[in-house]
Amino acid sequence: HPGMTPPHGTALPPGAQPPAQGTVPPEGGPVAVAEGPEPGGTPTPGRWGQYDPWAAPAAPAGPGAGGTGSRGGRRGSRTLVGALLIALIAGGIGGGIGSYLERHGGLGGHEVELSQAPAEKEPRDRGSVAGIAARALPGVVTIHVKGSTEEGTGTGFVLDAQGHILTNNHVVAPAGSGGDISVTFSGGETASAKVIGRDGGYDLAVIKVDHVSGLKPLPLGNSDSVRVGDPVVAIGAPYDLAGTVTSGIISAKERPITAGGEKTDGSDISYVDALQTDAPINPGNSGGPLMDSKARVIGINSAIRAADDGGGLTGGQGGSIGLGFAIPINQGKRVAEELINTGKATHPVIGVTLDTGFTGDGARVNTRTANGSPAVNPGGPGDRAGIEPGDVITAVDGVRVHSGSELIVKIRSHRPGDRLRLTVERGGQEHSMSLTLGSADGE
Repeated sequence: HPGMTPPHGTALPPGAQPPAQGTVPPEGGPVAVAEGPEPGGTPTPGRWGQYDPWAAPAAPAGPGAGGTGSRGGRRGSRTLVGALLIALIAGGIGGGIGSYLERHGGLGGHEVELSQAPAEKEPRDRGSVAGIAARALPGVVTIHVKGSTEEGTGTGFVLDAQGHILTNNHVVAPAGSGGDISVTFSGGETASAKVIGRDGGYDLAVIKVDHVSGLKPLPLGNSDSVRVGDPVVAIGAPYDLAGTVTSGIISAKERPITAGGEKTDGSDISYVDALQTDAPINPGNSGGPLMDSKARVIGINSAIRAADDGGGLTGGQGGSIGLGFAIPINQGKRVAEELINTGKATHPVIGVTLDTGFTGDGARVNTRTANGSPAVNPGGPGDRAGIEPGDVITAVDGVRVHSGSELIVKIRSHRPGDRLRLTVERGGQEHSMSLTLGSADGE
């Protein structure tokens, strides 16, 4: 049938003639097909003289293609290969030039230079945080303490040219009676220190370095002059990062706090009528100075309330949440002077025993003590003022007190011999009485 492939070859279309016998096409070029007469005597070109069913159709030969077709094909192939080689070479050169320009900043090869302000050598304003820090840092020290079972890091500041340094009692307590205390100054110099005196009730201690020259004592301010909202600067070594400076304001005054209490006998509890600040204070800041805008010490950083300590106050654990507490410098100065001069501090007392289990508002005087002694010491300050067992003290100098701890804090903020006005409830009646504080030796 027409169009089917016969067993021995490819079927030719009707009217097509096979190539003339003996005609061999030139290798690699178009075929010149012999012409022969079709029926009817009209000569026609042999269109199927080079038919190949598996090859792409050949372009028709142009005029004069007969004997020169092979050379023309070779020239075309060489031209195509040459063009491809030129394109590849040009692409490679262009890519290399582009990469070089990208790395070296353009055709000119200029390096990139960014604008920058010149270094400023002018000193900062004396009342700025930077100005306060510059004046105070030479007088602040980092304290490393190592005892037989404990060690720790804290801060202190120089009091005088004789080498006395004020810090917290809980900073040096780990040294015990035979531990080591070393002091590192802002310039990197180190020196050994010894304890001159310490008091757990005030959480203050004085240590001393010998044979150190060029000491820079910090000037002391007056904490009675401090107002809520005043700017302050705290300096210390939180997590042993010496010379750390933070700033904030005085958030509150006369904030009654107690810290410590890890010992069962309560001997490590400190009672402080504290300055509250939002300047960041962290473990290691303890004992460092809280400075006013004139670079004067107005407090000794001592305790913080941290987010992870169960709501209590601590001298060195947890982290800052903006609730820091400092011992007012007026109290610190008095205690430091006593520790330097006598080795111990005196505590003002009113000569009564308080009922620690009382849950009402105020501080109630006990009716009897555990050892059977009188709750109001005969002839003591409270007895002379007229206080009786069972009385509830509700205010000191017109300031309300809500617990026994707050009453102790208020009393500890004064000196022995100071006169106080107490408000007392007895039998549903309110009484006012004057009391002169007595004295008791601390630890």
